[in-house]
Amino acid sequence: MKKTFTTIIILLGAYTATFAQQKKGDVELGVNTGVNFSTVINSQATNTNYHTGFNAGVAADYYFSDRWSIKAKALYDQKGWNNGFIISDQSGSSSVLTTNFKLNYISIPVMANWHFGKTRNWYLNFGPYVGILTSASETASNTDLKDYLNSTDFGLALGIGVKIPVSEKVKVFFEYDGQSGFTDIVKNNQGTSLQNNRGSLNVGLNFILK
Repeated sequence: MKKTFTTIIILLGAYTATFAQQKKGDVELGVNTGVNFSTVINSQATNTNYHTGFNAGVAADYYFSDRWSIKAKALYDQKGWNNGFIISDQSGSSSVLTTNFKLNYISIPVMANWHFGKTRNWYLNFGPYVGILTSASETASNTDLKDYLNSTDFGLALGIGVKIPVSEKVKVFFEYDGQSGFTDIVKNNQGTSLQNNRGSLNVGLNFILK
C-alpha cells in the first residue's frame, strides 16, 4: 500500500511539472469572475463601509521566460461604498441621506507577472491600471451620479494566485486581486479627495497557446 501511494505521488508530481512549465513566447488566454469588496479612502486615510459586487473579464499572459510574463486584463468591475451620505435638495429644503454608492468600471490592468515555486504554478503580479466609468448611482434616492464623477480612474493593481493544471492546455486558477486608486474619483472636488480601493477573490480558466 505504501509503495502504491508513493508511486501515485510521484506520477502526480511528474504530471503537474509536465503541464506547468511555460516557455519564452508562450501565451495564456484566461477568463475569470470573482467577488469584489470595495470602498473609498480619503485624504485623511479613513475609509467607509465595504460594498460587495463582482467582476468578470478576460486576460492575456505573454511569457518572456518560465518565470516572467506580462499580463493584461479587461474587466467589468463593480466598485463603490456603503453607508456614505448625499445631500438631497427637495422642495427647497436640504437634507442629508445615508446611502450606498454603486460605481461600475471597465478596468484595464497591465502587469508584470512573476511565476514562482518548483513548478511555477504560483504567481505574483503588479502594475498600473486604468478604469473607465460606465455608470454610477446611489441607492437612497436612485440618483444618477455619473456626471459628478471623473470618467477615468488610475491606480496600482496587485495580485497573487495559483494555477492548477487539469490538462496539457487548460489550467484552473484561484487568485486574490487588489486595486488601489491614485486619483480623485469626484469631478472638480472642493472637499476631501476620494480614491477607489478594492480587493477581490477570483476563479477562472487559462487556455495555453503554443
